Amino acid sequence: MSTHVAVLMGGWSAEREVSLSSGAACSAALREGGYRVSEIDAGPGLANRLAALKPEVVFNALHGRWGEDGCVQGLLELMRLPYTHSGVRASAVAMHKPSSLAVFRAHGIPCAESCLTTAAAVNAQDPLPRPYVVKPPSEGSTFGVRIVRGGDNNPPVGADWQFGDDVLVERFIPGRELTVAVMDGRALDVTEIKSPDGFYDYAAKYSEGGSQHRVPAPIHAESYAQALAFSEQAHKALGCRGVSRADFRYDDTKGEPGALYMLEINTQPGMTQTSLVPELAAHCDITFAALVRWIVEDAGCAR
Repeated sequence: MSTHVAVLMGGWSAEREVSLSSGAACSAALREGGYRVSEIDAGPGLANRLAALKPEVVFNALHGRWGEDGCVQGLLELMRLPYTHSGVRASAVAMHKPSSLAVFRAHGIPCAESCLTTAAAVNAQDPLPRPYVVKPPSEGSTFGVRIVRGGDNNPPVGADWQFGDDVLVERFIPGRELTVAVMDGRALDVTEIKSPDGFYDYAAKYSEGGSQHRVPAPIHAESYAQALAFSEQAHKALGCRGVSRADFRYDDTKGEPGALYMLEINTQPGMTQTSLVPELAAHCDITFAALVRWIVEDAGCAR
């Protein structure tokens, strides 16, 4: 009989729509590969639904808080259900950017100067020289991220901020946006992401034609090798499992080779056929179907 895989998708984070797209694409690929698939729009009754379905493996296609930050991973550990991607600790640390940045720095991986503060404090006085970036400590898909530039008259954290009192402030790094996929501890390749206004925000990530991807990234060979090495190092330092994606800023404004700065690791990157990780895998002759199948076969517990 075929392996029964439950695909968790949707949920109630800010990244719900992205997760639904990832889950639908992965479910289709698994069915085509001969797996028996149950799609679950994750909600408060998740444990009961899983207990009733009795899947052999859980494919976690959730993005954002609750699904990517160690919470659902803890539930799956308690139920002794093998699941894809990283475990509780790696998921929690990676999702909380101040914690992951501390790990990166401890392992010698360069990061931009940053501080964790509050919305009121940022609006009262600039914590870093402008330009700087404000972002929620524990969100993905660029939700809440804003570049605060010299001459801006609006408060750095506006009235529409919906992400709690804490604010992560980082020095703005000029230059280019790079990303690296890591699969089974090995970096696949480096992508340069170009967006029309130079800011890779939610619209640039998910709207048609919102960004252009160049694989392999046309950067200095030394910097290219560093991006691969830093990505593998960060994946290992956090204790990630399966597939992850490391995001960088690359400051080449003073010429090549430029300076790399790691921003974050995404332990459950987007998984549509046009997402960054599948695109990088395809560049390495790994089809989307093969990638999804490998992720399922890598699933486990308590790792």
